[in-house]
Amino acid sequence: MGFVESFVAFANDILWSYVLIVMLVGLGIWFSFKTRFVQLRCLKEMMRLLREGVGEKTEHNHVSSFQAFCVSTASRVGVGNIAGIAIAIVSGGPGALFWMWMIAILGSATGFIESTLAQIYKVPREGGGYRGGPAYYIKNVLGNNFMAALFAVLISVTFGLIFNSVQANTITISMHAAFGVDRFMVGCVIALLTGIVIFGGVSRIAKVAEWMVPIMAGLYLLIAFVITIVNIGKLPQVFMLIFTSAFDWQAVAGGGMGVALMTGIKRGLFSNEAGMGSVPNAAATASATHPVKQGLIQAFGVFVDTLWVCSASAFIILLSEGYGDSNLTGIELAQYALAQHLGSWAPSFLAVMICLFAFSSIVGNYYYGEINIAFIHKNPLLLTLFRIFVVAMVLFGSVAKVGLVWDMADLFMAMMAITNLIAIGLLGKYAYIALHDYMAQKRAGIEEPEFDPSILPSQKGIEVWGKK
Repeated sequence: MGFVESFVAFANDILWSYVLIVMLVGLGIWFSFKTRFVQLRCLKEMMRLLREGVGEKTEHNHVSSFQAFCVSTASRVGVGNIAGIAIAIVSGGPGALFWMWMIAILGSATGFIESTLAQIYKVPREGGGYRGGPAYYIKNVLGNNFMAALFAVLISVTFGLIFNSVQANTITISMHAAFGVDRFMVGCVIALLTGIVIFGGVSRIAKVAEWMVPIMAGLYLLIAFVITIVNIGKLPQVFMLIFTSAFDWQAVAGGGMGVALMTGIKRGLFSNEAGMGSVPNAAATASATHPVKQGLIQAFGVFVDTLWVCSASAFIILLSEGYGDSNLTGIELAQYALAQHLGSWAPSFLAVMICLFAFSSIVGNYYYGEINIAFIHKNPLLLTLFRIFVVAMVLFGSVAKVGLVWDMADLFMAMMAITNLIAIGLLGKYAYIALHDYMAQKRAGIEEPEFDPSILPSQKGIEVWGKK
């Protein structure tokens, strides 16, 4: 086990320190300029589109735009927003939060590109609805079967197995810390509930996410808002701490600023998933009149995740007394901080919230795996085996060593992100054309633009649009 831990740590250092930082930041800047900062100039349109599909009834495996947003948010908004933020503050300092904000703003443009591409190149699903994502546009447009299969395997393993073990790990730790409940017993309950939902199919997953995500995220944000208002006098000091820590030039020689930067990028990507290639799998399932609609909605999802939910967790911790001397990290630090604000009952409350956050992520993560298992092979037996492995990994993660689990998540996330970033770097030009078409129709007074694939220089890989 010691060799595995050393290898994972070495690989993470290489990928995150020298490869991903260049690709993430570089492509984020490139996409921002090529789209004329779509993530900022189209904020109003993003919020308008988000309202579409709220409460809309769907049939035959069809997924509304709002349901697709909720599925992707279910995966995004999980333990990374609470436990991950606590880990980032401890390991990278308060300055890590600033770099998370920066990667979210840049990453929102990347999220727009990958989700728009997923909509353009989605394919019909047996029984109704659609599916798609990086594996599909890599194979059907780039024509690289090996790269597509590699991505499908990576995302299935990363989200369905590794990330779900992370979610289960955090649930059991928080429940044990709050109530003293045996972690294995909690893991058995989580595994059972996971099995009930994922064996119910895509419609059940979308419906669970549709009601769970708004409730849990809204309640958590409300609590963080109240805590911030109560401690409003400390807020300027907190912001000063974040900015000075992010640009601690005196600590550059000792690696202080670099640690904050790298920690912020890693935890930011783990949380908002921009560029990782996961969210496009949810974006592709939505029924829409134009691919750009889901691109804009999912770009807004990056802001919801990082600028809202992650910031909420950070302020809860940074506004508490003695968080730096508590010698705690992860979910236990978040529970400690919340207790400082709300009293001794708060850790128990947060443990329940963590269960909701993490369980919604388990459901969303599995969904991404299912879509890509279907890409690898359409044999129903393979999907059944995958579901069994998902449940098993939830149980394993419940009792696993937390450090190794997070390090494995970082490694697989890096490999997955690199594969997807190469693809969207090559295919981004098609998303630019789609965006230009959408905005041109809006300027012409068309309330709901419709997509005509003939505007693209090539129709290779397009299976849905333009078909009657």
